[in-house]
Amino acid sequence: MSRFSSRVSSHIAAVLSSDSSSRSTQAVGPQRTVTKLDFVRLSRLESGHTAPLQEVLETTDIVRSEDIAPNVVTMASQVELVDDTTGESQRLTLCYPNQADASEGRVSVLSPVGTSVLGLSAGDTATWRTPHGEKRRATLAAVVFQPEAGGDYLS
Repeated sequence: MSRFSSRVSSHIAAVLSSDSSSRSTQAVGPQRTVTKLDFVRLSRLESGHTAPLQEVLETTDIVRSEDIAPNVVTMASQVELVDDTTGESQRLTLCYPNQADASEGRVSVLSPVGTSVLGLSAGDTATWRTPHGEKRRATLAAVVFQPEAGGDYLS
């Protein structure tokens, strides 16, 4: 088992056995929050492109699905982003890689923009780099839909 896999496995075990609803972290940028279910599922993704996501997961608060605030981006959330430079608004749905379809606005959590919005709250700023290296910034104007806010704790 690699050092990375070992670290992730022990981190998952600690989260699942934790009695507290969150853990304290020191993060750069906006504070992020994810559900325990999202954390476990995302930690188990197999891909050569998970390093940025793993960095986010290592610096996030983890809460029970029932305790996540309705303005926080979780998996399957639909969000509205407003580009800080152009003012253009765009709606995206955060999904797993096998569900991604840019033509329908479904963005993989492993994409730069997908990783950048995971766990943010409405009003936070997401930053990422395009495939061409261009830095982008957008304000998370709204979480339009979040499964947990509607009582769906298993999606």
